[in-house]
Amino acid sequence: MPGTYIPSGYTPKLSLYETQHAISLIKQVFQDNLSLYLNLKRVSAPLFVNPRDGLNDDLSGVERPVSFDIPAAQVSAQVVHSLAKWKRMALWRYDFHPGKGIYTDMNAIRRDEDLDNLHSIYVDQWDWEKVITREMRSMHTLHETVQSIVRAICMAQLTVRGRFPQLDVPLLCEEVTFVTSQELEDMYPALTPKEREYEIVKKHKTVFISQIGKTLRSGKKHDGRAPDYDDWTLNGDIFFYHETLDCAMEISSMGIRVDAEALDKQLTESGCDNRRALTYHKLLLEGKLPLTIGGGIGQSRLCMLLLGKAHIGEVQSSIWDEATHRICREAGFQLL
Repeated sequence: MPGTYIPSGYTPKLSLYETQHAISLIKQVFQDNLSLYLNLKRVSAPLFVNPRDGLNDDLSGVERPVSFDIPAAQVSAQVVHSLAKWKRMALWRYDFHPGKGIYTDMNAIRRDEDLDNLHSIYVDQWDWEKVITREMRSMHTLHETVQSIVRAICMAQLTVRGRFPQLDVPLLCEEVTFVTSQELEDMYPALTPKEREYEIVKKHKTVFISQIGKTLRSGKKHDGRAPDYDDWTLNGDIFFYHETLDCAMEISSMGIRVDAEALDKQLTESGCDNRRALTYHKLLLEGKLPLTIGGGIGQSRLCMLLLGKAHIGEVQSSIWDEATHRICREAGFQLL
């Protein structure tokens, strides 16, 4: 979805005041249900990290982190892209045991992000991580966890619909369609990955596409994924059909994390063997970090989905180009 597009006839269903109330309600209800369903405890998390520790997430490997120096500590720091690695270290340091986990608010700046209806340079999400056993490193565990997250999202929608009956946004489908990236390529070989996502999500409404990052039989990848947090055979993205924009909206990127064997393999495949000397990677390769499953769930995107909003700037404050502001003004609404 290049640039900003406002559907013809779109009108926000809530005023700015009501929108702020609804955002607060959604966030409270969802995180309460998420922590209940996945057995998570809320913790505090960093806004920035020391790059020498190897804890920052490099996403697909091309995004530039926002960096700054700290004269008093004589080090440089990076604003986090996500907390995928930090959370695993935290579970180890806090001595969490299998079946228990953590969640936190993650706020990031992704300076290289394209600006459109779904993307902003400001990222806010719930980052969560849970300790699992070796036996739980399976597709069954992954799918079961996805179902719990989708259930928490659907419960949040019912709550906000009860408070704001004018939200006649279609109810989300709680039944998840599971498909691997290879199965999706086989279904739609002539389409691009984004076009495939749209076709299957438009048809099934709630979809989990697994095995992101691995090379497909076509020789291409469905999407990029860093080699040092998700196991590419046991990860994926949760999508919902967003009626207002007629698009597939990714709400969560998640997965069972790499063990020493998967990390060793994926670092080599990605040409990232230089990371083996970093603190996080050394601990993982030595088998000292717990086995975990985790992910991120977009806060603004979830609010946008449940409130039927056409632009992410209707539910978060950020910086937009003048063309985006003009398009929204002409459509009869303003961004936060």
